[in-house]
Amino acid sequence: MFLAVRAARRRGVSAVPETQDPHVSQPSSAKFVYDFTEGNKDLKDLLGGKGANLAEMTNLGLPVPPGFTITTEACKVYLDSGIEPAALRAEVSEHLEALEQKMGKKLGQADDPLLVSVRSGAKFSMPGMMDTVLNIGLSDASVSGLAAQAGDERFAWDSYRRLIQMFGKTVLGVDGELFEEALEEAKQAKGVRVDIELDAADLKSLVAHFKDIVSKETGRDFPQEPREQMDLAVRAVFDSWNTDRAKLYRRQERIPGDLGTAVNVCSMVFGNLGPDSGTGVAFTRDPASGQQGVYGDYLQNAQGEDVVAGIRNTVPLADLEQIDKASYDELMQIMETLETHYKDLCDIEFTIERGKLWMLQTRVGKRTAGAAFRIATQLVDQGLIDEAEALQRVNGAQLAQLMFPRFDLGAKAEMIGRGIAASPGAAVGKAVFDSYTAVKWSRSGEKVILIRRETNPDDLNGMIAAEGILTSRGGKTSHAAVVARGMGKTCVCGAEELEVDTKSRRMTTNGIVIEEGDVVSIDGSTGKVYAGEVPVVPSPVVEYFEGRMHAGADDADELVKAVHRIMAYADRVRRLRVRANADNAEDAARARRFGAQGIGLCRTEHMFLGERREMVERLILADTETDRDAALSQLLPLQKADFIELFESMDGLPVTVRLLDPPLHEFLPDITELSVRVALAEARKDANENDLRLLQAVHKLHEQNPMLGLRGVRLGLVIPGLFAMQVRAIAEAAAERKNAKGDPRAEVMIPLVGTVQELEIVREEAEQVIAEVEKAHGVDLKLTLGTMIELPRAALTAGQIAESADFFSFGTNDLTQTVWGFSRDDVEASFFTAYLEKGIFGVSPFETIDKDGVGSLVRNAAAAGRATRPDLKLGVCGEHGGDPESVHFFHEAGLDYVSCSPFRIPVARLEAGRAAAESKGSDSR
Repeated sequence: MFLAVRAARRRGVSAVPETQDPHVSQPSSAKFVYDFTEGNKDLKDLLGGKGANLAEMTNLGLPVPPGFTITTEACKVYLDSGIEPAALRAEVSEHLEALEQKMGKKLGQADDPLLVSVRSGAKFSMPGMMDTVLNIGLSDASVSGLAAQAGDERFAWDSYRRLIQMFGKTVLGVDGELFEEALEEAKQAKGVRVDIELDAADLKSLVAHFKDIVSKETGRDFPQEPREQMDLAVRAVFDSWNTDRAKLYRRQERIPGDLGTAVNVCSMVFGNLGPDSGTGVAFTRDPASGQQGVYGDYLQNAQGEDVVAGIRNTVPLADLEQIDKASYDELMQIMETLETHYKDLCDIEFTIERGKLWMLQTRVGKRTAGAAFRIATQLVDQGLIDEAEALQRVNGAQLAQLMFPRFDLGAKAEMIGRGIAASPGAAVGKAVFDSYTAVKWSRSGEKVILIRRETNPDDLNGMIAAEGILTSRGGKTSHAAVVARGMGKTCVCGAEELEVDTKSRRMTTNGIVIEEGDVVSIDGSTGKVYAGEVPVVPSPVVEYFEGRMHAGADDADELVKAVHRIMAYADRVRRLRVRANADNAEDAARARRFGAQGIGLCRTEHMFLGERREMVERLILADTETDRDAALSQLLPLQKADFIELFESMDGLPVTVRLLDPPLHEFLPDITELSVRVALAEARKDANENDLRLLQAVHKLHEQNPMLGLRGVRLGLVIPGLFAMQVRAIAEAAAERKNAKGDPRAEVMIPLVGTVQELEIVREEAEQVIAEVEKAHGVDLKLTLGTMIELPRAALTAGQIAESADFFSFGTNDLTQTVWGFSRDDVEASFFTAYLEKGIFGVSPFETIDKDGVGSLVRNAAAAGRATRPDLKLGVCGEHGGDPESVHFFHEAGLDYVSCSPFRIPVARLEAGRAAAESKGSDSR
């Protein structure tokens, strides 16, 4: 019962009643199988992306091999209970019989066998992460019939060995290396380099060898009954949803773990029937640059995964025009049809069987960050989408990628090779030749480049850990390229001149040897590979944001123009304003160039470091009111000068200044070091009186958990005059700026308030100081006073606190710590990795706001505060203010602004625009 309740909770549905057996399948009235003629592209939740799009292409009249889809709901039942739905077998039988009638042959019949593929297809694309089995239906009894039907004995035995190899690895769990080694031995014995040079006799012997491997490794013979093959393959695809690599990919891409996968059973078409057959992958635009043209890879006499696996180097798709012009022309027409229909870049898989073109898949293609912005604006210019839709086609994570530095092309660098520019970026790191080492070294703080002949799904861990990926085989549609683009990783593929020896852990080219640990640099924008570290320069997108590049100039980078257009629209439609977390004039000026609309958090504790630390020590050590006032009077002009610079940089925009927040022990010497120093001095009989007093103070202020101790508003209440000094410095700086014809808009923020009484006391003192300054300078400052909501109690009593606050700023860093009971400095290094791996977290709550817990407090506090004071201004100044997903939440929660670090401001602006456009679109629907 517990498993069923937990599974139901994972899927977001109510648990089964206690009287219901959790192993009882769903009612037979549920429909678990759909023919390709029954679905459409909008049924991705039910049919998965692949199934929905196969149905859509079928509806468009495109040449799709007949087949049917087993729904994600069937997968969920299986994953939750361990058994397939009771009605599933009968539904599959019904659709299989209809498919056999349509094709005029039966699955696996001896004389003229129908063969099918069994392929996964989740709602969101997960390239290579789940399982596929081709040529289901072949057996000892039917292989001769397939040979006779095709008039090609080699083809039949090649297809049979592929089935045993894929089925053995995917369904029966046999180590795939055993099949690979047997294939290599067969090629070596024949004296050939590639598998297409093996003849029918060679492949027949290989089939026998493969069957022996299966028998030895599993204790059973390879299944000969076609329906058993298909049923086992379907179950294996269901199981592949929860493989380690699939779960890791979902965590990386933030794909929910409770969606399940559909299974597509499709009649086989064969690209391995000779030189007039082949298989390929095509893109309607270049997924790396976004340029229109003919992009993709084609491989003659090949099947299925051969293209993306990188085991043989492909030819460019454009070469198909010379190889098979009729198929090429038809493919170009279909690509145009699909792009117009989907109104986006389409990723297409196809097979040509003896001159007949078949479409096996289409989906909205993964693309690089730069391509995403270019394609979005191109589609607007072509009239296929509007600006609002273009804004939804890009995201903040992609914009952040475009702001990374790139290689300095003018620097001296030793180029050692060149491959295909598969995913842009400038990546530098130590060469590693396997995923285990990549992860190990990365965890030790090393930057690494993962170098492989070709990658496969088992390399996902290493790809995530690496700064970039370099392969000697494969093209833009290889596994490495597709996955790297999806993750935003730099990737160079198909660098054929580089000889990669993974066993010896080295790469050689033209007499140059790169050993494991040697530094290499790869340029995913040009495909160039360099020995050593190449210097980097700022991204043109950063130069644009900083005003060093004009987007309207004739020679402006095309990418910059695209970014400018989309950002301009985002700024027009967004409701959330974007401020910066900045503590000095330099950061404030940079933030303003990046589009900040004020400062949402100026942390004054940063102004007390360096040489001012001694002044704080004197304040702490002050025994008398006179000594304390003297220390404060020394700090006042320094604070005032800081604020004058800040108000100049942000003239005309709001500046929220947080009064001193951290515990005072942070400004004092380490208790252990000071104790040792004093002990040694006492032993020498030359103890320093000041050190003795300081040690007493440190002991007095020492706390077991200082982050929950004397800090924030508590500090201001315990040390008389501290907050008054800071408020006076703010007010006097604003007054001088105003008298100099400036427009200072200062806001004073009191931190760590837990009860309205704390805020009332500080507010009363602050208002008195402000009034004195206004009278002395003859100005009306209009300073506002508010508080940070960073404690659960403050959130729960927000209605009361709003009575004395002009604004709330949610400090989501501390709020997350106090809600979860986490010490961020400790937990991220200790158990967060385990929590992420176990699926307890989809993402760290310090990275993206916990909507159910912390987010609920934010929503409720915002509503309660505005119920008390309708004009209450609401913002957020924690790290979440620059996180794309969190920005959408803050928009929905009704906040007025987010505040983040200067370099994240463009990301927040973009996401605020996307949130507004998305909200408007939902309202219109």
